[in-house]
Amino acid sequence: MDSQGKRAVRLRLTGAAALAAVSGAAGSWAYLRAGGSAGDVVRDLSVGWAYAAAGIMARRRRPANRTGPLMIAEGVTWFLGNLQGTSVPALFAFGAWWEALNMAILLHLILCFPEGRLTTVLTRRLVQFAYGLVAVGGLLRTLLFDPARAIGATYLDCVGCGPNALFIPGTHDLFGPVDTVYHALGWVISAGAAVAVVQRWRHASAARRQALLPAWIGIGVAVVFLMWDMLFYVVPWFGDVGDTGEQAVYLLSDLAQVAVPFAFLAGLLRMHLQRAEVSGLVIEVGTDPDPARLREALARVLGDPTLRLGLWREERGAYVDGSGREVTSDGIGRTPVRAADGRPLALLHHDPALMDDPELLASVAAALRLALENVWLRSRARDVSTRIVEAADSERKRLERDLHDGAQARLVFALMALRRVERGLADHPDAALRESVTEAESSLRLAIEELRGLAHGLHPAVLTREGLGPALTALAREATLPVVVAAEPRRYDAVVESTAYFTVCEALSNAAKHAGARAVSVSATHHDGRLVIETVDDGVGGADSARGSGLRGLADRLAAVDGVLHVHSPAGGGTRIRAELPCG
Repeated sequence: MDSQGKRAVRLRLTGAAALAAVSGAAGSWAYLRAGGSAGDVVRDLSVGWAYAAAGIMARRRRPANRTGPLMIAEGVTWFLGNLQGTSVPALFAFGAWWEALNMAILLHLILCFPEGRLTTVLTRRLVQFAYGLVAVGGLLRTLLFDPARAIGATYLDCVGCGPNALFIPGTHDLFGPVDTVYHALGWVISAGAAVAVVQRWRHASAARRQALLPAWIGIGVAVVFLMWDMLFYVVPWFGDVGDTGEQAVYLLSDLAQVAVPFAFLAGLLRMHLQRAEVSGLVIEVGTDPDPARLREALARVLGDPTLRLGLWREERGAYVDGSGREVTSDGIGRTPVRAADGRPLALLHHDPALMDDPELLASVAAALRLALENVWLRSRARDVSTRIVEAADSERKRLERDLHDGAQARLVFALMALRRVERGLADHPDAALRESVTEAESSLRLAIEELRGLAHGLHPAVLTREGLGPALTALAREATLPVVVAAEPRRYDAVVESTAYFTVCEALSNAAKHAGARAVSVSATHHDGRLVIETVDDGVGGADSARGSGLRGLADRLAAVDGVLHVHSPAGGGTRIRAELPCG
């Protein structure tokens, strides 16, 4: 809605509030003149203005729903019957004619709540009959109503009220039978409304009953007291106007009707709270949602314990729930969830009653889309990172083999040839030549050792042949400080072993170069489907993965294979590095 539309809505709502205020003031003035007490007036204003206030709020929150305007109309017309307390003939006649208009509007409100529209033939006929009874029956009753003779014909105890501008002289004797039929028909309509409300409750879904329980309670109480109120008109012996019993019924009836708008607001507030819960759905679902936990979270937010969640499975070309059953997309009560690029993600099979709250469904679908797309993107990123690590590890192995089988083999062959030359020159008279051959042999032998170290640094052959435990033992023998190794004798995936091995390499390098450690212990254990690598040194501590590129690189490498790195390094307390890698 643009700014001009919002301004128009504000003006209409302001006009509705002003109309309710004027109507309430006029009705209160007439009520006081008819002998009403200050308490009666306050109670009367509370009911009427409660409807008007709740209607204005409902109109602001749900502008497309007709419930708000109906509640405003109920609040304005609540005071019309009070005009019978005036001595102005036209106002008295108007008040007598439209005295029960608020009852017809209340009936309309009850039967169309919460959708704001009448959904069955029965409810439409009841509302039409109610408005027709007020317009036609109310007019006929007013034409026969002489307030000077029919004392007690209204809820106002006013002897000197009137006269009635519409009264036809000589017809007062017909007023009694017409008035009885008029109120009896009103009682029949009220009974029909009660039946319709009960039917709607019986056929309502669990989701709707849970969401609208406060409103249904308020409506049920109001209908009960409305029917009770009608007994004073239908059953002559039930009580006389003005006695204590009737006044108690009026009080309870008014209080019950005050509960209706506030009950509606409670239901409306609950709907908004449901939408507020949607914002926490992505956080609750997490980065790797379990289908059962995801369904439970969605069922709670939507208030639908019967909810089924189908996640799209490309290999089956269908939506599949947590138990492996397909969730069909045909029929009512289905809300598909698609990715931004149109890929199917999920299907919500929910109570059809939730279709009456499309905003809630749209919010839940958007949150579910975000959660599932986050999972998909993280999965894609993890797959890409894993493939990069696997490719790098494979390349390291290839380089190690190439160096071992290629350059290193040729250098060894050259060294053997040089030794033969050296033996052939043993008796050669040129000492400088023999010394040059010896120097060449020494340089060649050193080059072979450096090449072997380089190949071992790329990927140690022992790691491929014998596994992580022997590779860590060999690494400890070559370390520049004492290293104690405790490793379980078992094999793991090649990428896992390689990642664990180079994690220990980095830890030993840091202990020797930066920590000033005197000794290091290394352990490799299998626990709950994870390989746990731990190195502990007795150095100066203070290692920080945020500052050191080596530890930061380790954390990145571990994350690429879905592993985690923990570093505990208090100043002066040594360093403990713990790496956990999933290994099945």
